[in-house]
Amino acid sequence: MQLRFDRTAFLSSVLLFVALVLLATLGAGWGWVRGFSGDVLAVMWVYYALAAVLRARPALLAGAAFLMGVAIELAQYLAASLGIRISDPILRTVFGATPDWWDVLAYGFGSVVVLGLAALARSRRRTAPQLPSPARWPAD
Repeated sequence: MQLRFDRTAFLSSVLLFVALVLLATLGAGWGWVRGFSGDVLAVMWVYYALAAVLRARPALLAGAAFLMGVAIELAQYLAASLGIRISDPILRTVFGATPDWWDVLAYGFGSVVVLGLAALARSRRRTAPQLPSPARWPAD
């Protein structure tokens, strides 16, 4: 694993962040669709945010994104068990307030989606036609 900047991953993370903000603000009445798809997108966002600055195997980044979601879910469970409530409505929307196994399923689904997208991108790079380098171009 090493530090780097990947423009494509960065732009993907920005687009996913915008989608998450729109889902959180405009999808208030969408019930479980908002919650489940928001959790899927959140794991994808964390994956692409990590991929924008770290060069690592996609499985490692997807696993880290999944574990971050699970850690938040565990914190929600502990907070509910101890009677702690997040008073700020924005933080409550971002981190959630109710632990739910469906959220963990959504995190897993988001991890599988990014792994699938990474495999697709890898196969596209392998099958893309290779252009000859300028040193090999025929002389005019």
